[in-house]
Amino acid sequence: MGSICRPASSYRFEARGSWRPVTSNEIDQLIQLLARLPGLGPRSARRAALHLIARREQLLLPLAAALQRTGEAIRTCGVCGNIDTGDPCGICQEPERSTGLICVVEQVGDLWALERSGAFKGRYHVLGGTLSAIDGRGPEQLRVAELVGRASAPDVAEVILALSATVDGQTTAHYIADRLKDCGVTVSRLAHGVPVGGELDYLDDGTLTAAMKARRPA
Repeated sequence: MGSICRPASSYRFEARGSWRPVTSNEIDQLIQLLARLPGLGPRSARRAALHLIARREQLLLPLAAALQRTGEAIRTCGVCGNIDTGDPCGICQEPERSTGLICVVEQVGDLWALERSGAFKGRYHVLGGTLSAIDGRGPEQLRVAELVGRASAPDVAEVILALSATVDGQTTAHYIADRLKDCGVTVSRLAHGVPVGGELDYLDDGTLTAAMKARRPA
């Protein structure tokens, strides 16, 4: 059987000799915006756009409405830097949480990850990133001064640095620990080592070294 013919005007020739469908400005804009999302490239964005358009009533319109409502309602917590629909956020307003423990994270996604684990019942502080000379991000671009102010409160006993094990993350941790020396609080860090269920043969050298240094009595 012969292939289905399409009008020549429905395709555009690109620099590399490939052809792609010609789309309207609105669809092009949708694809370009989707391509900016983490994990989505141009091809994945086109597939996602087609999926949304094919399910216009079930997905596209409800998603557009949800994005509009979220964009209007979202707030950044003035206390911890979390995002929520209120300021202070729901976590900062929970009375059962310990005010004496502050867990410092880089981004809101890290806060959410710790919340999913249910392992921490204190307060949080979102820095907004890590120190990075390459990116031109210094202490002034992060919420370090706000952290020092919170840690100076008389009821705060410990600040937990839950930062990534990257060079920038560890540099930031050292800097914050130094800034908190005069606050009279205990500064601790998350342990790094063998993950639960991990097999030694599959771990990298850095993880094994960290696990060996962080060993404890059996």
